Amino acid sequence: MRDEIYPFVVKPLPYEYDALTPVLDATTLMFHHDKHYKTYVDNLNSVLADHPQLQKMSLKELLTNTENLPAAARTPIINNGGGVFNHELYFDAMKCPVGQEPSGELLKALERDFGSVIQWKEKMKQAAVSKFGSGWAWLLTDENGILTIQQTANQDVPDLTVYTPIFLVDVWEHAYYLQYQNRRPEYVDGWFQLINWKKAARRYEEVIARKQ
Repeated sequence: MRDEIYPFVVKPLPYEYDALTPVLDATTLMFHHDKHYKTYVDNLNSVLADHPQLQKMSLKELLTNTENLPAAARTPIINNGGGVFNHELYFDAMKCPVGQEPSGELLKALERDFGSVIQWKEKMKQAAVSKFGSGWAWLLTDENGILTIQQTANQDVPDLTVYTPIFLVDVWEHAYYLQYQNRRPEYVDGWFQLINWKKAARRYEEVIARKQ
């Protein structure tokens, strides 16, 4: 399937607004998806409308080697393109919190690279809670299947030429403030229950399959 190019569209949630309750309520999810995420899509399209030479590039291509982008468009594309990329993965990587646990090759990798799932969870929470200001905490894999945790600020993305994202947690205040106010650790604890481990495993297995 060909990667999406300009004009980018707002992707619908893969579940109903109330599907993630009680961890994320419908109001929080509606504002996050319909207002914040949509604004990034609209702003990205607005920037690209003035740069036809960029309109055949995928989102990943736009966010890779950004030093080659026109100077006037570089920062708006990093900010808004990153906002689109990050939010689409964030929403897609969650599901209704019913009996979800890591398994298969991804489970083995978590235990190998972090010692245990519990130790991974502690490090992931620390990355999310300690991120100063707005940003994200990511679980990433390199081409060899080695997992790592990274923080990014604002709407920045990791180096997509080196890492494939497995999933991420949004720690911008708009992701949780309506429901949790300043209680970011409580929100992150809830987010762990929402991880769609089947999709995460599929993303990981696609990476390691390329090495076989």
